[in-house]
Amino acid sequence: AQAVIAIENVRLFADLRESLERQTATADILKVIASSPADIQPVLDAVVAAALRFCGAPDALIVLREGDDAIYAAHEGPIEARRGPQPLRRQTAPGRAMMDGRVVQIADLQSAEGDDFPEGRALGASAGFRSALAAPLLRDGVAIGAISLRRPDAGTFTPRQVELLETFAAQAVIAIENVRLFADLR
Repeated sequence: AQAVIAIENVRLFADLRESLERQTATADILKVIASSPADIQPVLDAVVAAALRFCGAPDALIVLREGDDAIYAAHEGPIEARRGPQPLRRQTAPGRAMMDGRVVQIADLQSAEGDDFPEGRALGASAGFRSALAAPLLRDGVAIGAISLRRPDAGTFTPRQVELLETFAAQAVIAIENVRLFADLR
């Protein structure tokens, strides 16, 4: 009975520590939002750094929608990120997340699952990643961008990692909207 109690206490302590770390990351991003009312870049950089720290991936990026293009706005990690505008298409995880307005998870781009993502499969093969997770940045139900995680290993992200990425996406939207409102106010 004491062993069961000890095991449960360890699990509860680990859950509590993880929750505190997530809340700290959220608070850190909110501090950056407050300190950068006219500049979105520090916030986007803080969001991708937090996503790396808490979502179990070595690479994170944010793309923003500009018309029919996706613009890479922030990136951290060892996997190459495209520069310059790219046509917005459903053939990559971030593109599909933006176009469908929902989270997209690809466990293995090099398996049959990757058949639906030919551009993502080719990009993954050349850049060195096999799994991807993307959450749309939704403002009033319309995707203005996406945040994406990439890993060199095949496999799914946990429900907690997906939920946390959605939280980071919502924070990025808040920051983008704040900068827009600040610019309008000026």
